Amino acid sequence: MTLPRRLLALPVALLLAGGALAGCATPAASAPSSSPSASEGAEVEIDAAWLDDGRIIGLVTVGSSTCIPAADDATLQADGSLAVTLVEPDADTACTRDMVPRVTLVEVPEGVDPSEDLAITVSGDGYSGSAELEGVEGLVGGGMTDYLPSAGWTETDGQFVLLTWGSSSCVPVISEVSASGPAEVTVTFETPAADQVCTMDMGPRASVAVVDGLEEDSDVSLVLAGSPEFDNVRIPIYGSN
Repeated sequence: MTLPRRLLALPVALLLAGGALAGCATPAASAPSSSPSASEGAEVEIDAAWLDDGRIIGLVTVGSSTCIPAADDATLQADGSLAVTLVEPDADTACTRDMVPRVTLVEVPEGVDPSEDLAITVSGDGYSGSAELEGVEGLVGGGMTDYLPSAGWTETDGQFVLLTWGSSSCVPVISEVSASGPAEVTVTFETPAADQVCTMDMGPRASVAVVDGLEEDSDVSLVLAGSPEFDNVRIPIYGSN
């Protein structure tokens, strides 16, 4: 599976810019700026989650919601760790000065077993950091995506990454995230406008969400509701939180 860079960055940027970060407050955007979201060489906090049955990793960084770094390279190292290079948008790109969690999608290279723990090191344009991603029993990785929604916990309390597939110009917008049971989360999407016109591409669309009030921290189900695209779809949230 190959995820073109334009599909990795654009849908995520559209999703977050459209207000899809749910479960926590999103700072209001201010005047555009071309400054990067992290100073060159600065140590930054990195979160990570398994997605798409272990075929994709969602890397969570904090920065401008309209300027999402792209994964330029992901290489399995001799020690078994994964080295990821992030690249910022072009220098002349106007970026809002908000600071929010946003997702860079990384294709998992051959040789990585998602059922085993994985150390991740991140470098690139202003990025230097690391994350420990716990393996999830039952994930197999490899092969072609099935284009189904998926979700995975990060190490941050209550935070998970949600991945859906579809038109990059009609990204579903989250309106509410709630604990609907001891081990169940419901994500409710806004109902799209009836006259919405969508491009016919099929791309990955990722968002960060936060939930409070769960009684369990593993074997949690996620229910997607509120939109014709996701009519009470139930999926697991990979891993534990």
